[in-house]
Amino acid sequence: MPSQKIETGHQDTVHDVAMDYYGKRLATASSDSTIKIIGVSNAASQHLATLSGHQGPVWQCGSSDGNISVFTARSDGGWDTSRIDQAHPVGVTSVSWAPSMAPGALVGSGLLDPVQKLASGGCDNTVKVWKLHNGVWKMDCFPALQMHTDWVRDVAWAPNLGLPKSTIASASQDGRVIIWTVAKEGDQWNGKVLKDFETPVWRASWSLTGNILAVADGKNNVTLWKEAVDGEWQQVTTVEP
Repeated sequence: MPSQKIETGHQDTVHDVAMDYYGKRLATASSDSTIKIIGVSNAASQHLATLSGHQGPVWQCGSSDGNISVFTARSDGGWDTSRIDQAHPVGVTSVSWAPSMAPGALVGSGLLDPVQKLASGGCDNTVKVWKLHNGVWKMDCFPALQMHTDWVRDVAWAPNLGLPKSTIASASQDGRVIIWTVAKEGDQWNGKVLKDFETPVWRASWSLTGNILAVADGKNNVTLWKEAVDGEWQQVTTVEP
């Protein structure tokens, strides 16, 4: 797709942009407390919806008001909304969907009963896991995952196709990236420090296969990491600008 300028219609700073799986729609999050849904094509863009309900800036489809809103598109073009109230009372900084299939599942095996979970990070220094049960979002980790000593800036749930465990990476203002893993439903999540970067870590992002993690830190470095056979994480390379 050639580059194009897209007018979002936001009235304040845009903090985050996410493209859907098919490359047809953008979601943008802004300090004007709204999320915009924009249809995109090779030649044009079209405003599809404005999603509202938060009382503060929306940073990454999570909000400074401490709530998480989950918007689901209907076939008639409308949107249904569910909420996780006070998910992180001080503020939500990041959210990440879990893979739709359970750990170790093969292609297509989870289509009839998809997993509906998400992870969130907040200004309370914690990571939380949520699961949709009978139409209500409930916390799915007890207690909350606590190893960070400052704001959690990003959470990223790894793809798990064919892998025997669920994995979440959390990046924090405290300079550390922590890898959280759990083998099966109901078990406790275990956290392991990937590295102390000694500078705030802003973003973490997994490869499509879920075995390589990209980390962006406050020293303007992007590094790639991979888990070795002994379970230790090793730096693969530094991405050159």
